[in-house]
Amino acid sequence: MSFTTPRPASWQACIACGSESLETDAATRCRSCGGLLEVRHRRPTLEGPVLRALFQTRCCIRADSTPSGVWRFGEIVLPSVGDDVVSHPEGNTPLLQREALSVWAGVPALFLKHQGHNPTGSFKDRGMTVGITQARRLGVRAVACASTGNTSASLAAYAAQAGLPAFVLIPAEKITPGKLAQAVGYGARVIAVRRDFDTCLRLVEEASERLGLYLLNSVNPFRLEGQKTIVLELLQQLAWEPPEWIVLPGGNLGNTSAFGKALEEARDWGLIDRLPRLAVIQAEGAAPFAQSFEDGFRERLSVRAETVATAIRIGNPVSWDRAVKAIRLTDGVVARVSDAEILEAKAAIDRAGVGCEPASAASLAGLRHLVAAGAVAQTDRVVALLTGHLLKDTGAVPLEGQIEEIAGKLEEVDAIVERLG
Repeated sequence: MSFTTPRPASWQACIACGSESLETDAATRCRSCGGLLEVRHRRPTLEGPVLRALFQTRCCIRADSTPSGVWRFGEIVLPSVGDDVVSHPEGNTPLLQREALSVWAGVPALFLKHQGHNPTGSFKDRGMTVGITQARRLGVRAVACASTGNTSASLAAYAAQAGLPAFVLIPAEKITPGKLAQAVGYGARVIAVRRDFDTCLRLVEEASERLGLYLLNSVNPFRLEGQKTIVLELLQQLAWEPPEWIVLPGGNLGNTSAFGKALEEARDWGLIDRLPRLAVIQAEGAAPFAQSFEDGFRERLSVRAETVATAIRIGNPVSWDRAVKAIRLTDGVVARVSDAEILEAKAAIDRAGVGCEPASAASLAGLRHLVAAGAVAQTDRVVALLTGHLLKDTGAVPLEGQIEEIAGKLEEVDAIVERLG
């Protein structure tokens, strides 16, 4: 359909064929062509400077502030929903600076936007607060997702808060115990599939269509409206002065899509006057988007994914078309790094007292690669995204040789301290 009357405050549109639908349509793909949907909003009635000031009044430290770092931006996330939201709250994640990591990456003006500080330990909470709010608004019977771990944890937590049954499909024996424990602990029904993530996603899409479950993977456009706020919040933290680069890991490419949309809207609505460039980093063993970028996106590729960075172990990214749009919009780049480079970057992040799961470290590993190649200048201001907490994957922290056992004598402690100099 297309609207013949003035559009509502928000609606959905297919990025492939342009077909439009109401924001309360529960379909997660275009009913006409099966393409990806995105949520679109009418231009806010407030001008950019006034809108920035409004967002600031809700921020963080005031007694009357909005506790959620997502719903603080409600006018450009889901304006019609008002205050009837399912919120933990989430967001309000820090921009961190560590001199050791700036030196390691080769960029003095480096900020880390750490989404591991969200309630369940990853950026997924920003999208899930909007997705579950929309699910409750639609009156669905249950919610569902496929997951490598973080989505299932977040879905389970927010569904529990909303009182909705939750089903998650995971690749058997390819999800870390910490993430699995979250999904089970929060009460989701977990189904392990003896295949990869891409199979899980195909199954849950088919099951959702047949059984009336509301799908909350990043194919769902309302998820991306919440994930947009990572960009909105970091821009606010930088006084609306965009950095030269935003660097992020690439798996299913939901964040890439959300970031491009956030930046386009922020520019068009007067919040910023220029676009930073996006740099999307994939693991070498799961890099179809990077391979396609190297050939000018002439072909959509898929691979059999294998990488230590389990959160981005995805061979057929669902948000591909939206992500291509984001890269072209921002004159962005896509790069790939090896597992060894990811683990080296993770060790540097952990030793700086910040900590992250392996997929997060892809952003820093990729940034170092881009600086060495001359694509990112050492004088550029860069924000690198850390997507998940260190405790999401403790198996990636090498313990062997790092722990000394003693019999319990003070002299033994003294000897260890002395060896450290």
